[in-house]
Amino acid sequence: MGQSKGGKLGLIALIAIVMSSMIGGGVYSLPQNIAQYSAPGPAIIAWIITGIGLFFIANSFSILANARPDLKAGIYMYAHEGFNPFAGFLVAWGYWLMTIFGNVAFAVILMDALNTFFPGVFTNGNNLNSIICGSILIWGYNLLVSRGVKVAGFINFIGTIGKTIPLLIFIIVVGVMLDYSNLTHNFWGNDPHTMSELGSPREQITNPLMVTLWVFVGVEGAVVLSGNAKNPKDVGKATLIGFFLSLFIYIALSILPYSVASQDTLAKMATPSTAEVLKLVIGEAGSIIMSVGVIISVMTGWLAWTMLCAEIPMAASENGTFPKFLSIKNSRGAAKYSLLISSSIMQIAMILVYFSKDAWNTMVDITSVMVIPAYLATTLFLFKYAVKGDNEVIKKRRILALMSGLVGFLFCAFMLYASNRLYVAVIPLLLTLGVPLYIWAKKEHRTAPTADGVIEAGDSQSEKGKLFRRDELLYLILLLILDAVALAVLYFALFKH
Repeated sequence: MGQSKGGKLGLIALIAIVMSSMIGGGVYSLPQNIAQYSAPGPAIIAWIITGIGLFFIANSFSILANARPDLKAGIYMYAHEGFNPFAGFLVAWGYWLMTIFGNVAFAVILMDALNTFFPGVFTNGNNLNSIICGSILIWGYNLLVSRGVKVAGFINFIGTIGKTIPLLIFIIVVGVMLDYSNLTHNFWGNDPHTMSELGSPREQITNPLMVTLWVFVGVEGAVVLSGNAKNPKDVGKATLIGFFLSLFIYIALSILPYSVASQDTLAKMATPSTAEVLKLVIGEAGSIIMSVGVIISVMTGWLAWTMLCAEIPMAASENGTFPKFLSIKNSRGAAKYSLLISSSIMQIAMILVYFSKDAWNTMVDITSVMVIPAYLATTLFLFKYAVKGDNEVIKKRRILALMSGLVGFLFCAFMLYASNRLYVAVIPLLLTLGVPLYIWAKKEHRTAPTADGVIEAGDSQSEKGKLFRRDELLYLILLLILDAVALAVLYFALFKH
């Protein structure tokens, strides 16, 4: 199934992880999520913008995976290598929090989907029954991932097939029944009624961008698990193949439903809206097929993200970015304390979800913005590396590398600009919470000599024993300034509105 006997992940397994990391339960709600913001024409343009931007981000991961296969769990090592250890820590910490929030989002939507089969038992996905069942699953996945990447990777592969089948059924059935007259009616959403509800066509293009970004979070899955790849060259291939397959599915799920129902109708559909759409086409069986698909999709995505969640702090600990104890593995070679602490934080967040009025959307919004710093650092590192031009792999694809780094970085910056300012303001505050962990790790590792006695680039003998290098202090000061700005934004938004 794409895995070697040694427990490593082959190309097929890596593609499955990329797709499983991206295609979670949220994809089953794309018809309503997109229709609430856009008519079909603007929605297509929104997908094209996101597709182009994410292509260059995915290609950045692909190029760097081939150019620097030595940087295991590259999602944070690119920031570490390209800038400084503190920048690498901030990316690793932020990405770790993102995976934790993402897993809690999976728990909420899974419980909400189960409510379809057990009405009133799992209301809104965050009542007491939901918290109890979600907690059981958190520790169930902990046990599964603790059995090693080979076992978890195999189950993830089977689950990816299982959750893709309902999506393909949806695309084929709705595609065959396509009504062009419905699809092209008010295609650009520029009639007075639609514009009064959704805004101008330009607004209909920009408003759904956070939704289109959210469904691509996880495209870096193969890079995060690159240390477990059978062949390092498969990491880049898996990233791009998984990206293009997922992009096709996303566009089809978003646009085809306009041929079945009007934008108004789609925008008012209940979650998961794919079930409502297929129910209109083939009856109750359609609703059942897609609801089962949601459950399989969420459970598989949750597994893939639990693997990512455990990998980041373990890999970061191995090179001194996180405290040493997080690098300890169990007898099966899986993360031990890294996985335990990740699951414990998920458990705390799951309990807090009980007090949230809109748990799903809150988790989605936080997850979407928290991944952007990692993408910014990766694309900027590639651009910097391509300008330097001293890597043989990048020399052969230098123009593409420069374009991928620059366009990917600009797209990330644009996404920050287009995001809800309150959630953007949360980013530096959450990153600052991790600084004590960095100080802990630094104190541990500064007393331990490296194997070769080499001082990291940018270090001098006088700085070797310090907690922060001079360039790291500048990053810390900038972070604290952003904290002050963020607190001001939050204060005026929440208390002076």
